[in-house]
Amino acid sequence: MPNFLKHLLIFVFAGLLITGCLKDDEEPQLQIYDDLVTVENPQSKTQFFMRRDDNKLLWLEEGYAQNFNPDDGQRLLIYYNILSDKTDTGIYDYDIKVIEAYKVLTKEIFQITPETQDSIGNDPVEAVNIWIGSKYLNIYFEYFTYAASIPHYINLVYDSAKVYDDNKIHLEFRHNANNDVAFHKRWSVASFDISSLQSESVDSVNLVIHVKKPYQTENQLFNRTYHYDTGTSSDVPGYAIKKIGSFVREGEIK
Repeated sequence: MPNFLKHLLIFVFAGLLITGCLKDDEEPQLQIYDDLVTVENPQSKTQFFMRRDDNKLLWLEEGYAQNFNPDDGQRLLIYYNILSDKTDTGIYDYDIKVIEAYKVLTKEIFQITPETQDSIGNDPVEAVNIWIGSKYLNIYFEYFTYAASIPHYINLVYDSAKVYDDNKIHLEFRHNANNDVAFHKRWSVASFDISSLQSESVDSVNLVIHVKKPYQTENQLFNRTYHYDTGTSSDVPGYAIKKIGSFVREGEIK
């Protein structure tokens, strides 16, 4: 074999060996988690606790903007890495690095009346996923819009004028497009405080969520059970939300 080919092969093998060693020395990529949390920040600091709906307490150790100090009680959708396990402290569960954080629209159940029917609206909306965590009914939804300057209104409605005989509480997920044009799709998450549905005589209530789905004549129905004695529940095993960076901005929905 000519000398220059031998030298070429030695050079190639050496390069592959060095590349492999460098890869072995690289730190493994941390897993990215996505969760809804409630901020515990009574003193409005830039480092604070956040409580997941399964009651795990997270400490914002790293990441995100230094001037990020959401209000106490604010609901957030966060994407984060777990840096260390702190359960042995008996105080909280994890130190985390927040990659992205978005404020989540949070409301109570709206008791509709004939006078408020028009303002609440009933425009089509896609409920991608509905789950219950802690005292919140959470809805991951998509809707069509054209102008970000036109706010859309989102509500969870109870209509006492509608009577059902199945011993379940029927609620309606309502969308008011505010006369916006349906052009492109947006997505978001809303959390509704349903603790007002609790009763001292039972430890859970069965819910039916009605949703007016696009291009459908019949409402889509979601059956969920709110187990409020355990603090958290979910009839949907997991609710992966992976669309980082395309979340509806604050003010686009109300």
